Amino acid sequence: MGDKFIGRERAPESIAAAPDCCGDEGTCMPGTAAAVDLPRIERAVREILIAVGEDPDREGLQETPARVGRMYAEMFAGLRQDPREHTRKFFREDYDEVVLVRDISFCSMCEHHLLPFIGRAHVAYIPKGKVIGLSKIARVVEVISRRPQVQERMTEEIANLLVAELDAKGVAVVVEASHSCMTIRGVKKPGSSMVTSAMKGLFRSNLSTRAEVMQLIYGDRR
Repeated sequence: MGDKFIGRERAPESIAAAPDCCGDEGTCMPGTAAAVDLPRIERAVREILIAVGEDPDREGLQETPARVGRMYAEMFAGLRQDPREHTRKFFREDYDEVVLVRDISFCSMCEHHLLPFIGRAHVAYIPKGKVIGLSKIARVVEVISRRPQVQERMTEEIANLLVAELDAKGVAVVVEASHSCMTIRGVKKPGSSMVTSAMKGLFRSNLSTRAEVMQLIYGDRR
């Protein structure tokens, strides 16, 4: 890209640095246990098994506490990553129309029941002279989703981070997810889904711009 590339180097603020087991892009490898107290998780899982009336020493459960510990390390890897790491590189482009990345898959963990909610995020922005690599948007979603979350906050966090980092004319985030805390327990309504949105800048102030991005997201699917 030559002189069109813009790089920003700055230290993350009040967020722990990525662990040594992270890859070149700053994302933790699946199953990493960095900064996670695995023995403590294993002891807790063993106690849960005893509390529900199981025998944690029987063959099928002997390795379950360790597996659960590794699973939590992977599912909560975003707690030990800074999503801003993926927004440091921009490219100058004379483009001021909608940029949309649809169908970014994610799996997050509901902080109320520690059960997963799985879905797709659609992220759009209107550049103001700078564009970002599309994979970086997906990485931001991945980091923010890999934490104990509620969908409403996750949607706002993605949007607010991109507003702050991209200096864009507008940012729109729409998240759709199925929550297992609603589909397999409690009210037990499989097939239900939740949709949240966060509209910033032009997407919030200009109804036609908001309608345009919603058409781009859903127009060919209705």
